[in-house]
Amino acid sequence: MKKRALVSVSDKRGVVELARQLADLDFEIVSTGGTYKTIVDAGIPATYVTEITDFPEILGGRVKTLHPFVHGGILAMRTPEHLAQLDKLGIAPIDLVVVNLYPFRATIAKPNVTLAEAIENIDIGGPTMVRAAAKNYKYVTIVVNPERYSEVVEKLKAGTLDESTRLSLALEAFNHTAEYDSYISAYLKNVVGTKKLFPETVVLLGEKVQNLRYGENPHQKAAFYRAFGAKEPSVGTAAQLQGKELSFNNIVDLNAALELVREFSDPAAVIVKHTNPCGTALGQNIYEAYTRAYDADSKSAYGGIVALNKEVDEKTAAKMAKTFLEAIIAPSFSSAALEILSTKANLRLLTVGEFTKAEDAVDVKRVNGGILLQTSDNAQVKREELQFVTEKRPTQAQIDELLFAMNVVKHVKSNAIVVSKGRQIIGVGAGQMNRVGSASIAFEQAGDATEGAVLASDAFFPFRDTIDEASKRGIAAVIQPGGSVRDQESINAANEAGIAMVFTGIRHFKH
Repeated sequence: MKKRALVSVSDKRGVVELARQLADLDFEIVSTGGTYKTIVDAGIPATYVTEITDFPEILGGRVKTLHPFVHGGILAMRTPEHLAQLDKLGIAPIDLVVVNLYPFRATIAKPNVTLAEAIENIDIGGPTMVRAAAKNYKYVTIVVNPERYSEVVEKLKAGTLDESTRLSLALEAFNHTAEYDSYISAYLKNVVGTKKLFPETVVLLGEKVQNLRYGENPHQKAAFYRAFGAKEPSVGTAAQLQGKELSFNNIVDLNAALELVREFSDPAAVIVKHTNPCGTALGQNIYEAYTRAYDADSKSAYGGIVALNKEVDEKTAAKMAKTFLEAIIAPSFSSAALEILSTKANLRLLTVGEFTKAEDAVDVKRVNGGILLQTSDNAQVKREELQFVTEKRPTQAQIDELLFAMNVVKHVKSNAIVVSKGRQIIGVGAGQMNRVGSASIAFEQAGDATEGAVLASDAFFPFRDTIDEASKRGIAAVIQPGGSVRDQESINAANEAGIAMVFTGIRHFKH
């Protein structure tokens, strides 16, 4: 009996050559719609699907392959019982199914696409045929990827299209339909909205942007994916204007820098190394902000990642060009700035457009055997929410400084301490196993500049030792969440030293 192939594809890459080779292999080709026309116009014989179903397409083409003469031919096992039923009903087996689906993803990517247009591009018959053929992989070959056409044809010619190959193709087919349904689900979730923050089942949908040279270290492999539907300014939506290909660590550090600089509306600059800010400052303009961030720790700034919240102008670009930097991310670059920075051919420049308010998002962390979800830490302490717990109250200028420091410390790896003066972070202690250890590192970095500065802690002080050290360094005011059973000891230490201390009631652990 002549073998039968059902070919119906939205992605028509290579379909004519495939059909020609299938015809040469003596397959009867059954097809539909635009695929049928493409094949026949190329001079390749094909049978229109209605000729085997003896039933017209109906409902504007919504129903054409949903028919027993199609699905009976696909789903029949090649057992005597099934083959006898096919023979009795006049159904011919279908041995090869070549199908890919309506371009739903491309449709919803169009600007101003309507819900009706998106719904109309949800394929029904295609996924049904794909799943049916994949289920019956022991007897039927399913091909959804044009990149596999030549491999399948060569195996057909050689007689080596075995069950293991068909199982591999079936896996690819189920991945194809799973991805397709994920796009539909994600799109409708955005349209309808959902009140369920943490659903019973989680589907993480990403579109590959690029394979990376390696991961955190050269022996690790990696790739970068853009979260489906991402639109707000982010590393995932950024446009790279120049420079070397982004590395895994570049992307992680760019995200850390960008998320911190977005905390501020005044001109701000952040320089990050290994996800921690080594320099953060505000200024009257972006040049002053960058200069102050760089001066805070010029040694660590070497090879750093820079994020700015205003356009990079000519003067700032000239300053940046004097230092080796890995990457700069900003809303935009002036033409003069681009001309200056173009002399640093390897320097990566990325734009994200004007900043918008950060969306409430879900943060995802993977552990072996599981996934952790949490809402993003978008909490910002308000002036009126501060709790004044010491005899000495901070001045209004000190409160401004304390709030600035707290916005920075929440982006530093715990245990985290930052020391700030004049809206410039002059000392950072990150990732230590005890809080006074982080404070010691921050004080050492700040040096003599600690006199009159403020200190911010991402979590409460379990003992008074950090306040005692702060008093030796001339720290004038402290901001911390509070909540320790020994809070009073820290308050007493602050009172003894004449330090103003405020509690926020909000912890900012970052692991």
